[in-house]
Amino acid sequence: MSSLEGKVALVTGGSRSLGKSVALTLAARGADVLITYRSAKGEADETVSEIRDLGRRAVALSVDLSGESAGELVTAVAAALGESFDGAKLDFLINNAGINSQVPFSKVSLDELNKVFQVNYAAPFMLTQGLLPHMADGGRIVYIGSGTGRFVVPTMSAYGPLKAAVETLARYVAAEVGPRNMTANAVSPGMLDTAFNKEGMESHPEVTDYITGMTALNRLGKPDDVCGVIAFLCSPEAKFVTGQRIEVSGGIYL
Repeated sequence: MSSLEGKVALVTGGSRSLGKSVALTLAARGADVLITYRSAKGEADETVSEIRDLGRRAVALSVDLSGESAGELVTAVAAALGESFDGAKLDFLINNAGINSQVPFSKVSLDELNKVFQVNYAAPFMLTQGLLPHMADGGRIVYIGSGTGRFVVPTMSAYGPLKAAVETLARYVAAEVGPRNMTANAVSPGMLDTAFNKEGMESHPEVTDYITGMTALNRLGKPDDVCGVIAFLCSPEAKFVTGQRIEVSGGIYL
């Protein structure tokens, strides 16, 4: 297990589900961590406390990425780096924050589509752009994609194609940050058994059963199944891995 000692990470949507697991995994390997959350302050405070219990520094920043607030978050991150992390540069940017959408194609409204676009694509795009001046050379950028960027799940026509766009964005970013010895990759989970997916799993149990049955390992994923891959991409061992889409789905639709 490589040490990330002395590194600083930002995990968006880091107060719960996959984001929290990623934040704790990076902290356990030595990184100090900033997390963002939308409204669940109690969960964010708990995550910060758990990171600090690991002996690492941690800060939680509140932001609603459904609006045009990426610029505000960039300003807040820059301030936090100066105030709480001794003016360090950001080493790892984990673009994890997202919202789900499980609506039949015929019923997806423009408002729904715009909301998913803003949080799942525009926010990581603009956040990466704004934070590049605050990132260290040799830094790592990870976008959380989705298995639905490759395969089709009924009711996810707003969500899946935009996750595919994020995965493509990782390649374009990789090409532009390469001269700074930085990497950019996408990690694309299959369906995870998390609070993020709870509503969809409960309202469409037939989809959950179908996906499980089509998965080689015959189960839904857990956050811990994904975190190690993200930590690897932040490690020295992954210094020559960039512009890649890495699916962590248990072997769905092989």
